Amino acid sequence: MPLPDELQFMANALKPQKNTNARMDGKICIITGATSGVGYQAAKRLAQAGADIVLVCRNPQKGETVRQELTDAFGVNVSVVLADFTRLDEVRRAANEILEHYPRIDVLINNAGVHRTHRTLTEAGFETVFCVNHLAAFLLTRLLLDRILASAPAQILYVNSEGHRFGGLDLDDLDWAKRRYKGLQGYGAAKTAQLLTIWELNDLLAGTGVTVNAMHPGAVRTQIGMDNGWLYRTYQRFILGPFLQKPEVSGEAIYYLLAAPEMQNVSGKFYNKTNEETPMPHAMDRALGKRVWAVSEELTGLPHLPLKEE
Repeated sequence: MPLPDELQFMANALKPQKNTNARMDGKICIITGATSGVGYQAAKRLAQAGADIVLVCRNPQKGETVRQELTDAFGVNVSVVLADFTRLDEVRRAANEILEHYPRIDVLINNAGVHRTHRTLTEAGFETVFCVNHLAAFLLTRLLLDRILASAPAQILYVNSEGHRFGGLDLDDLDWAKRRYKGLQGYGAAKTAQLLTIWELNDLLAGTGVTVNAMHPGAVRTQIGMDNGWLYRTYQRFILGPFLQKPEVSGEAIYYLLAAPEMQNVSGKFYNKTNEETPMPHAMDRALGKRVWAVSEELTGLPHLPLKEE
């Protein structure tokens, strides 16, 4: 018996994954949150295929360790750009550093993310998960967009999540001051906002040679959320952990979406690893997406970029 659309992601998770042996020699690939888990595996796979890597991360020691490892193993150019995504001023500084050093950007992977079981605020007063998972990625993409457009053909890939299905997005209460904070919904709100702005960006990019897609990296073992309390860490390690896959599958899926010849002109799609999927209806609401776009510009201090239907 076929599953309803809302549960189709469960069946998709079990489908065979696609892969490719296509090379990415010399491509300049920028990836955020690249020192562990999904981001690390994606960076490693891209480096293995000959791509030059820019690791955007917050920990200089971890960044240097990965930089040295990938350089030694694959002989590609790897550099580190530091930025704490809870601070939008650091995102701006990182973008400026990238623009200063790289005249071309072939790939941008927005991977950095956090999960909180309790409401926390950044120094600027943003709810942390919304800031790191959505606002920082929105800001970085916009700041690099002209360079990416000038580098066409180029690709933007968001590591999103089936967690968008938890919902929770309320434009009148983005910092959760009026509601009891629920970790899964806080995560869902940020991922929903991210998806909603991707569809708007996809419209803007039509005909430019730049593609933008989103993907769920699979249920894999990563460090996300492990800076929560001991109870969550225990649950993650001993209850959920045994059922999770190795993050290498995510790296391979990201690589397929970027390198496969049949993916080069595909844009505006959501993938469960490598299988196309329809997100929840609340994440496809284009009227809401335009409002999220405008709010995101306001919160990040970006000038308004008119959308296709404005």
